[in-house]
Amino acid sequence: MRSAWTAGDFGQIARYTAQCAEAFVDRLQLQPGARVLDVACGTGNLAIPAARKGAQVWGIDIAPNLLTQARERAAAEGLQASFEEGDAEQLPFPDAHFDVVMSMFGAMFGPRPELVAAELARVCRPGGTIAMANWTPDGFVARQFAMGHRYAPPPEGIPPPVLWGDEQSVRQRLGKYASEIRTSRQPVHFEFALPPAEVVQFFRQYFGPTQVAFSKLPADAQAAYAADLESLWREHNEAAGGRTSVRAEYLEVIATRA
Repeated sequence: MRSAWTAGDFGQIARYTAQCAEAFVDRLQLQPGARVLDVACGTGNLAIPAARKGAQVWGIDIAPNLLTQARERAAAEGLQASFEEGDAEQLPFPDAHFDVVMSMFGAMFGPRPELVAAELARVCRPGGTIAMANWTPDGFVARQFAMGHRYAPPPEGIPPPVLWGDEQSVRQRLGKYASEIRTSRQPVHFEFALPPAEVVQFFRQYFGPTQVAFSKLPADAQAAYAADLESLWREHNEAAGGRTSVRAEYLEVIATRA
């Protein structure tokens, strides 16, 4: 997991979801002084807007290069936030330590979801909020993942990360820890000033899991994989004139800790 997410430069990818991350934080209605943890924080897409609202913010991620970018972003805005290396399956914080525990397109990739759910709940105080944004199993991003898995299958026994975007699965995983769980589907629009073929190259260069998947393939399979990805982006592209605009979606999960 660490090698996949330290490859490339996820910060380049994260810029394209920064706006929806800010909207996600806005809906949480964080109070100044609230203790907030961003799990699998990446470059700080959730942590930075939370800190702007006056929350006490911690971020944790397995990729040290992404944490460096998160610290640089916070420092550039003069924001107070602490970013630490760590694992969503074994969070280095005391029980009931946070008012809000949140994760966007991050904790969903933990290979043992039952441990992730238990840890998110453990560090959240009773009455606090566990908030997640998870790609849905039937959305565009899931189609990308499925295509990658056809060429470079994941290790056996690891549940698909997009099950965190299935309402029934989420309720099974978080239900015993929560007094209430609310879910809603939220849109994400990927907008690139690039044609689909160049978007594929962009992800191949900067998105670690895609870069790693390509690196495991012989040249002919790499060419086939790139062609299939380009066809997928072209099929869903709603833009013209050398641009790419694709609609995706995620499941927003807001759970109240029991």
